[in-house]
Amino acid sequence: MADSLLFNPRTYDPAQFDPETRRLLRATVDWFEDRGKRRLIEDYRTRTWLGDFLAFAAKEGLFATFLTPASAAGRKDQRWDTARIAALNEIFGFYGLDYWYAWQVTILGLGPVWQSDNSAARTRAAELLAEGEVFAFGLSEKSHGADIYSTDMLLTPDGSGGFSATGSKYYIGNGNAAGLVSVFGRRTDIEGPDGYVFFAADSRHSAYHLVKNVVDSSKYVSEFRLADYPVGPDDILHTGRAAFDAALNTVNVGKFNLCTASIGICEHAMYEAITHAHNRVLYGRPVTAFPHVRRELADAYVRLVGMKLFSDRAVDYFRSASPDDRRYLLFNPMTKMKVTTEGEKVIDLMWDVIAAKGFEKDTYFAQAAVEIRGLPKLEGTVHVNLALILKFMRNHLLNPAEFAPVPTRLDAADDTFLFEQGPARGLASVRFHDWRPAYDAYAAVANVARFREQADALCEFVTTAAPDEEQSRDLDLLLAVGQLFALVVHGQLILEQARLTDLDEDVLDELFSVLVRDFSAFAVELHGKDSATTAQQTWALGAVRRPVVDEARSARVWERVEALSGAYEMAL
Repeated sequence: MADSLLFNPRTYDPAQFDPETRRLLRATVDWFEDRGKRRLIEDYRTRTWLGDFLAFAAKEGLFATFLTPASAAGRKDQRWDTARIAALNEIFGFYGLDYWYAWQVTILGLGPVWQSDNSAARTRAAELLAEGEVFAFGLSEKSHGADIYSTDMLLTPDGSGGFSATGSKYYIGNGNAAGLVSVFGRRTDIEGPDGYVFFAADSRHSAYHLVKNVVDSSKYVSEFRLADYPVGPDDILHTGRAAFDAALNTVNVGKFNLCTASIGICEHAMYEAITHAHNRVLYGRPVTAFPHVRRELADAYVRLVGMKLFSDRAVDYFRSASPDDRRYLLFNPMTKMKVTTEGEKVIDLMWDVIAAKGFEKDTYFAQAAVEIRGLPKLEGTVHVNLALILKFMRNHLLNPAEFAPVPTRLDAADDTFLFEQGPARGLASVRFHDWRPAYDAYAAVANVARFREQADALCEFVTTAAPDEEQSRDLDLLLAVGQLFALVVHGQLILEQARLTDLDEDVLDELFSVLVRDFSAFAVELHGKDSATTAQQTWALGAVRRPVVDEARSARVWERVEALSGAYEMAL
């Protein structure tokens, strides 16, 4: 029987969605399956542009259906629905990050447009989507990266209400083909934040100069240059501080997609790895008969399940967000940082088992091992997102507020708030519901209870041994603290989703045995930091725990892992 926790193209039926969503998701899976593994890998290896895929997406109206909010829709099935966007992310990740990337940067390019009051630009974007065009997000620059305070894209007033834009952008996906590029710049006649501008450009315009693809990939991650590009009133998306907010709020929307792409990569790689290991014989025994192999593959499996549970629950908070409920601002960098780095661990655990097989050119695993590295480094590095997560720690752990329960959000609704987020500030004032009830509900699960001891210990650390003012400037130490806090949040949403989906408690217990080990490892890391005080060192060693071992439970979980052998293989 197929494992219901993992995506499997053979059995995939997204029955939780409306008929048109189900049709499009299944049609996307079938397009890839019909294309076959050999063509998929060959296109990846030869860096073939995604023209065939984009033609399929245009024919089906895929991007137009999923990425046109109801306010700009021309058909009833068009809406911005984070739940089905997440499902499509997972499918694209499963078949190749190049496909996901073209979709992801289209999402980013649309962000400033759908946040804009410019009706002409919104209408143009909806029409371009309906025609099958892709979009791009012109934020980063070669010299400054994503430091938007220092942009060198300059807009000079032309005397008739418009501007002439000159400057270059770097790391801009779809910059070779985008029907609309949302470009961030600043006016030459106004100093400071009031001079920021977001405007729409067309990659086909004669003043738009494509320099090169800066990566060796089917992804077109462009460098482009504008030279006296004419920007008229209908091209202006945002001005002043609103342009700055639009940049950050767009990233809030877009960075979430990295978690489900990572999940898809890991799922495909897991089918390959377990099938190979289980059918390979060494010294007269299947490779999976060795205890260390079973542990590594079981750890990879439960980590992947945890990635899925956390991400699925985070969707609910995104879809239920409002000006009075901004909890998504914590769960978003968590999906970006924690889920994607878990994906790296999942791939590494499997690679340790399959060894040389992971390099072979006819495997999906070979590209998965490369692509999984990129996701933690896109839309802000792990360090940037950990520093962001730390802003929420005290309120989350020690200062809970009352909120109505957030249900599972699979309804066919438009997530309008994502384009009405408002000013991108005030993070330290965001409040959260009490994290403890999620843990209390599983107090009888041995390793959940063991991990709860560590979570309570972290509250004690924040209360009695938190970094002082001087240590607060030591980002190296703070990042270790951030990893500990991230584990508590990770566990919380996993438990909430486990309760909503009636997850097998054996799987949950095995997963939390891994999290107990992770917390202990980060505590030991904190102990070794140069600036750690004596009190912090004592606390760190006191927070180390050994997971509760249950051989029968581990054997039952292994049976689930073993059953993945042969459960899916992509046809050639």
